[in-house]
Amino acid sequence: MWNRKVKMFWMNHWVKILIIFGVVTLVSLAIVGLLSLESYYLHMTLAQLPLTLLMGAIHALIFAYVIISMQTGTLLKLKKAPIKSENVNATFDDVKGIDEAKKEALEVVELIKDRTRIKKIGGKIIRGLLMIGPPGCGKTLLAKAIAKESGIPFISMAASEFVEIFVGMGASRVRKLFKKARRLAYGYGACIIFIDEIDAIGRGRTYSFMGGGETNTTQNQLLVEMDGLKEREENIIIIGATNAPESILDKALLRPGRFDRKIYIDRPGLEGREELFHHYLRKVEHDPSIDISRLARNTVYKSAADIENIVKEAALIATRKSKEHVEWEDFSQAMDRIDMGIKHKRKLNERERKMTAYHETGHLIVLYILHPTDDVFKASIASRGGALGAVLHQPREELFTTSKEQALANIKVCLGGYVAENLKFSTTTTGVADDFKKAMAHAHAMVWKFGMGSNDYLGDYSIIPESQISNELKQKLNQETQEILQKCYQEVENLLKKEWTIMERFVSELLEKEELEYDEIEAIFAEYGKNNQKGKQEATITAPMNRDCTKPL
Repeated sequence: MWNRKVKMFWMNHWVKILIIFGVVTLVSLAIVGLLSLESYYLHMTLAQLPLTLLMGAIHALIFAYVIISMQTGTLLKLKKAPIKSENVNATFDDVKGIDEAKKEALEVVELIKDRTRIKKIGGKIIRGLLMIGPPGCGKTLLAKAIAKESGIPFISMAASEFVEIFVGMGASRVRKLFKKARRLAYGYGACIIFIDEIDAIGRGRTYSFMGGGETNTTQNQLLVEMDGLKEREENIIIIGATNAPESILDKALLRPGRFDRKIYIDRPGLEGREELFHHYLRKVEHDPSIDISRLARNTVYKSAADIENIVKEAALIATRKSKEHVEWEDFSQAMDRIDMGIKHKRKLNERERKMTAYHETGHLIVLYILHPTDDVFKASIASRGGALGAVLHQPREELFTTSKEQALANIKVCLGGYVAENLKFSTTTTGVADDFKKAMAHAHAMVWKFGMGSNDYLGDYSIIPESQISNELKQKLNQETQEILQKCYQEVENLLKKEWTIMERFVSELLEKEELEYDEIEAIFAEYGKNNQKGKQEATITAPMNRDCTKPL
């Protein structure tokens, strides 16, 4: 019996016995070693012993804390504090320029507030709301306004905060986030979780051996939490925001029951930009005679954040000049500074300066006379950023497609500087490199993607692997691309020869003033009987695409 008890004790505690035996053995050996030392070394070792033991204890405690924290989740603790609705500093009155999205958001607020009425008719509450659109258009502001109007707590997280160095941290943080949201929903009746840049954890899952595992785990946990909300007991609404295209997000994330509704928030139109300028100008002292509608026309494709930045920059410029209020000149300089960069006092020799003037004037004349949709707002030979000069132009209104006529006009504008240099100096400079790059991109896309060539090759050949296109077809497509460039070159050359008197006048003005504003450009063209309505008739749209006035087709 006694032997059995000893064996049982050994079986239950053999690990502890071995540890104790090892510790006793090590301590005994240490004592024997100390006693064998000479007197001087013995005293020195004994003097250092308390510090050594203290450091060992500290290291052991740190190690134990890390291990226990990883096991209990303390290290993964979510540190985001919820924001009460009364502390949210945004309302729907602050949301400007996106009326359609605002209307959708107000409907969501009504659905959050009145769950009973929805259930009475057999409907279901909204569980997820996904806001998609370019950066700076008001997605985060709209989410705050929803929380404020709903009168419920608001937890804001960036998706990148979920995934960090430790495996499993992302999934743990998702669980803790929803646990906190459930407590708040129980106490306040509902809770909003806002996840900004959700594409960081919401992209289509990858299953490669080398990576994606931690992000996949985090996304899987998010999917489970979103689909596992108890409809009768909880009222948690998840709002996600992303700048990325919807197509890159995981399909499981977008299905009904998770993100039930999508709101597309685009850049504001003309009326929206006017509304935004009125809103932000109320916050600064400004000249009441400023034409806000003109400001709105000058900021096509600008987001709400861009417009706010323009107003702030104009106020800073006015302050540096010791003005009492912001004037039109300050806005003009602010837009130049943002779009083109700071003006440099770069000293060019006379020949370089003159060639730059002819180059920019070539762009200017071709753009003004031939382009069907764009207006010229500024011409400059002052150095800004890495450029020696620039001609600023924008469409009169937002365009979301590009016609064949517009594409050809874009090519001609790109070639204008090269042709002007060649006509005047019988040579050209490396300053045409970017112009050629854009012209080639336009012509190539016309033939290879949009079926706009003269021989009517139909189809998007850019999606076909190059190895699957015959050399003969590639040669024909490239030849047609070159024919478009050559034809545009000839038309630009004929135009500039015909309008050479205007060319010399603009060159003279640029060399004298360095920069010409919209009104000055219009006045000079008017002297020669030109007006910006020539060729500005509405073009038939033939190629759908996203429009960006600063990038090639």
